[in-house]
Amino acid sequence: MRDHIEPMGLDDGAITRRARISDLCFTVLGLLVLFLTLTILMALVADFVVDGAARLTPDFFTNFPSRRPESAGILSAWIGTCLVMLVTGVLAVPVGVAAGVYLEEYAPKHWITDFIEVNVTNLAGVPSIIFGLLALGLFVQMFGLGQTILVAGMTLALLILPIIIVATRESLRAIPQDIREAAFGLGADQWQTVSIFLLPAARPGILTGAIVGMSRAIGETAPIITIGALTFIAFLPPSPIQAPAPFLSFEWLNSPFTVMPIQMFNWVSRPQAGFHVNAAAAGLVLLGMTLLMNGFAIWLRYRLRRRLR
Repeated sequence: MRDHIEPMGLDDGAITRRARISDLCFTVLGLLVLFLTLTILMALVADFVVDGAARLTPDFFTNFPSRRPESAGILSAWIGTCLVMLVTGVLAVPVGVAAGVYLEEYAPKHWITDFIEVNVTNLAGVPSIIFGLLALGLFVQMFGLGQTILVAGMTLALLILPIIIVATRESLRAIPQDIREAAFGLGADQWQTVSIFLLPAARPGILTGAIVGMSRAIGETAPIITIGALTFIAFLPPSPIQAPAPFLSFEWLNSPFTVMPIQMFNWVSRPQAGFHVNAAAAGLVLLGMTLLMNGFAIWLRYRLRRRLR
């Protein structure tokens, strides 16, 4: 091979130099794309800070929306967001983890499971409006559940379910096969191997995938608007905690709601400049909530991996 290449002027040194140049060009291109993306993101954040930082006062978090921009707040929006995310997490995380464990550790390998795997992966890329239309036809119209917090949580749970399933499977797949064989060698059955050895080892990746999925759901607007979320709401749902026993109430699940992205959409669509300032402030709050969730995912993954080591 060397004798065949050298007459063409390509020796080993030339091939190595060309490979290094290609690697350098790709590295520079990647850094430029990363710098451009971060620049756009920082410009967006800076615009939010300049426009809306002055509105981040305690009254902004404790006031209901109002027709007067100077007295309008996000109380119903951020509480509605928290309640919807609570329902989403309670529904999506256990089901997604269980489905991922089954597909990776229990399901037989044939064309049916291959078909399911392909469709789960494809569902992760389906536009969110499709999930909203599905929820509108299934939950709202067919089952008659109405435009409630429960329906919103179920819709967003369907949205992030493929993400959690894929994250669970990838986390389990990254565990060396030797751990499974060692557990079987000690006499453990399939469930003991999964529950005692595999799930603790895969927990950092599973929790990270779940939190990343929740971070995507918290900013979704299209499916929530599709199922009929309110754009203006000046009351709160019933409290989940009550004084008499059993101290828990689930009436809030059947309450109308609004969320942060819809409140921002409502303010941006108004002509008054004061509402645009409020929308920028609400955007800062929503961005802070998303960054907080992602930061918690990174910290949790680092802490759990250190504990496993």
